[in-house]
Amino acid sequence: MKHTYHIQGMTCNGCRTDVENKLNNMEHVQNAVVTLENEKAIINMDAHINLDSFQKALSPKYKIDIIEETNVFKKSAFAKAETKKSKLQQLKPLFLILSYIAVATILLNYNRENWNEAMLDFMGLFFIVFSFFKILDLKGFPESFKMYDPLAKLIPTYAWIYPFIETALGLMFLMRFQINIALLITLIILSITTGGVTKTLLDKKSIQCACLGTALKLPMTEATFIENAIMIIMAVLMLIS
Repeated sequence: MKHTYHIQGMTCNGCRTDVENKLNNMEHVQNAVVTLENEKAIINMDAHINLDSFQKALSPKYKIDIIEETNVFKKSAFAKAETKKSKLQQLKPLFLILSYIAVATILLNYNRENWNEAMLDFMGLFFIVFSFFKILDLKGFPESFKMYDPLAKLIPTYAWIYPFIETALGLMFLMRFQINIALLITLIILSITTGGVTKTLLDKKSIQCACLGTALKLPMTEATFIENAIMIIMAVLMLIS
């Protein structure tokens, strides 16, 4: 069943992300999408949830009320069909960014015999680009990141500095500065995050992926696991080579 709610008290995208994540984390909620502009939440659930339960799940500053449907044509043939994007369509920005990074890496290294340098360039560009999108919304990113990263849940400050850790790693790889240290840090932080991603996927939770921050709304899917796994494999190969 699907219901639409009005939520008062959201003042920024960080608030929107906080509300959306808390709603998605509730029992019986299959999927919740919150928009800041019209202060609405569209919630799919597999069992009825009363307003008090929603209110308890949210911070006291947010007030939630159900919006009654008044469109008499809602269930008629004249109603406008709601189009739901497939996972592939939702992940299009992620695939485009990864493709651009891969192409840039190939162009920088096409005449080299040793592709270890190419892996360093790929990892450097990966961290620089992905950290850029996270920094676009420094208020919203930590709340979204804490939903699945175990260390960010335990140490909230870690979620705030994570984008800058990625920026530093990107610069270290591109400038060939302390490569082994950068590889070890990459291996540690991505292993932690991948563990959280794996648990979220196994639990079949529907939450927003923070790999590209909150500016681009991406669902948590197997693609997140794969992109992290690629970086982990590269780090391991570079360390043992």
